[in-house]
Amino acid sequence: MADTFEHAPQVWTAARLRSALDGLPDDTPIHVGVADGPGNFEGYEEFVLVSAEPVETEPDEDGGAPTVQFTLFADAKAGVYYLDMD
Repeated sequence: MADTFEHAPQVWTAARLRSALDGLPDDTPIHVGVADGPGNFEGYEEFVLVSAEPVETEPDEDGGAPTVQFTLFADAKAGVYYLDMD
């Protein structure tokens, strides 16, 4: 049987993000490092922030109302890439 562990990352709030951005010039690009696995940023992939908007989630299993969460969307950095033909 495979070993398991509980992954409980500290999810940032809008206030924490504002605080982290305080004092940065308005034209500072925002990059997003995506973990290679839960909590593993050693081999992270680097993306750029391309959009941010509120997204409505699906209702939970108990039939509770959907919620809206603010979502940051990232894309590959600018460059030349091979087309993925799969």
